[in-house]
Amino acid sequence: MSDDGGAGEPLSGDQKREIAVWFLANAPTGEIHYVAKDVRALLGDDAAYEAAAAEAYPEYNKTHLVSLELPDRSGDIIITTYGEIDRNNYLDPRTAQIATVDHVKQTCTKLRPATDEELPSGYIEEFRSAIDYEVSKYVGEAYPKGVSAVYCTNGKDLEEPGADFGLAVVISAARRSPRNFCNGSWRSIWTLEFSYAFQLVEIKGKIQVDAHYFEEGNVQLDTDVDRKDSTIMQSPEDTAHTVANIIRHHESEYFSSLEESYLNLSDATFKVRRGISKQSGIKQDSRNARITALIFSCPLFHSMFCLVHRIFGGNFRLPAPFSHGITRMPSPSRGTSPKS
Repeated sequence: MSDDGGAGEPLSGDQKREIAVWFLANAPTGEIHYVAKDVRALLGDDAAYEAAAAEAYPEYNKTHLVSLELPDRSGDIIITTYGEIDRNNYLDPRTAQIATVDHVKQTCTKLRPATDEELPSGYIEEFRSAIDYEVSKYVGEAYPKGVSAVYCTNGKDLEEPGADFGLAVVISAARRSPRNFCNGSWRSIWTLEFSYAFQLVEIKGKIQVDAHYFEEGNVQLDTDVDRKDSTIMQSPEDTAHTVANIIRHHESEYFSSLEESYLNLSDATFKVRRGISKQSGIKQDSRNARITALIFSCPLFHSMFCLVHRIFGGNFRLPAPFSHGITRMPSPSRGTSPKS
């Protein structure tokens, strides 16, 4: 990395670290190690790189809900603020264990049993474990490589009915295929607020989808959407079944909206091209038709769409190939912002 700060001033160590942190923190899903290799080479300063990595990796892992295999192979733990005990220790509520995490290597180094103070009461655990069971069944069916966990967010010491409490459902599914030049993830967080007075469960969710395709270009899909719902508070088993169905409904609905949006993309592009040709006076002769066919056979956006399908799972129809000449991708939500 050049020491020229752009105005004749050399970059300080802190400035280099801040720049390195930005690049690491903004690496696409599953690609931070590749970015780190280049950043380290550009910095040419191991101390600055180590400081940047120590700062960026934990935030990256939590933002992307990275899942790591537990040392005893009893399952996977999701790196999330909901399970964070401290900077390097995270709760796995399903196995009631605390995992020590090496953020930079993205591995779990050791386990210990969680203490009573780190776990919810028996009453709360009935709801937590029931919802965890139903959600894990849904995730296993919907996502080829999905992981889920349910955490208590407040009221964990409540021993019997009579007060409010909260839970959070975290879902993370990633598809990493660098050899095929594509990576992506589907992440969602659903907060559940249990109101004893109204016997109601308020549900708020945020779904985030990102994908990166970089074989014949550098295109990223980054979209998110918020959802709200509610249900009556019932027994732990009945509440769990209802909550899982609500999550399934909203996530399937959002995926369908993405599918519809991209299936319609090629038709919209043909109309735009026809309109531009008409206004500019360019005749659509056979040569232009062949060029158009070549453009629309480019796998760039087609692969992006297929990648999202692979992340979500299931047997879906393949859309017509999309044009890589488009710079903006339509989205059913306000959050989509493609980058090229």
